[in-house]
Amino acid sequence: MIVSTTEKWLGRILLVFMMLVTIVPFISLFVTALHEPGTYPSGLSLPETPHWENFLLAFNAANMPALLWSSILIELGVVPIAIIIATLAGFALGHLRPVGGRIVFIVFLLGLTLPFEGVIVPLYYQIRDMGLLNTRWAIILPLIGLFMPFAVTWMRAHFVNMPQDLSEAARMDGATTWQLFWRIHVPLSLPAISSLGILLFLWTWNQFLLAIVLVDDPTKRTMAGALGAFQGQWGTDIPLLCAGSLLILTPTLIVFLIFQRQFVSALLQGSVKG
Repeated sequence: MIVSTTEKWLGRILLVFMMLVTIVPFISLFVTALHEPGTYPSGLSLPETPHWENFLLAFNAANMPALLWSSILIELGVVPIAIIIATLAGFALGHLRPVGGRIVFIVFLLGLTLPFEGVIVPLYYQIRDMGLLNTRWAIILPLIGLFMPFAVTWMRAHFVNMPQDLSEAARMDGATTWQLFWRIHVPLSLPAISSLGILLFLWTWNQFLLAIVLVDDPTKRTMAGALGAFQGQWGTDIPLLCAGSLLILTPTLIVFLIFQRQFVSALLQGSVKG
């Protein structure tokens, strides 16, 4: 299929427009964060004297070291466990295909339609009865369960496209099911696993609703959840609030930039095989 020059330019213009739509809000946050604390900047007006100290003030006011440590602990509790469970379940449903596996997969698909807001009230009472309110486990355990529908579906979509010839050859060499999974399929699935890890990291880091409902102590929330307490304290100081928001966004941006190749590789791999 031959693409005309006009179509190429239209595609480039569309990409530039989408890029601007994505970048402009971040530019607005950054410009606003440089204004004098306590002011109400309008639009994208640059301040005469940039106040870079706003980032340090926001860092100290929000107690960023404690929030960063809390977010890291929550990430370590959610992401590795969710990846292990999803990889095992995806391998079973997508490659081993046990009896009743299709029904189990349909249940996971139905779980994709379940919004966080729809379970937050019963989840609150369940966590309360377990005695986990105001602890990091109140965020970790629900997130693992709520991420499972997408994570299992993601890994199943990868394993279902793996050639059966590899498994048959390994079986002929005497490989057990565990050896088949660990020594053959896991190494070949690293792009899918790493991209899933990136998504789970970003979603956990940006988790807001569960953090503010199930945990009262801001230092035990995710950084995005702690932003609610920071906003309540500094909600009238727009530059400081914007500086705090940028500090919270920075780690997720760094992680995505570092692992973007693995993420794109997994997406392209799925598009080629699908």
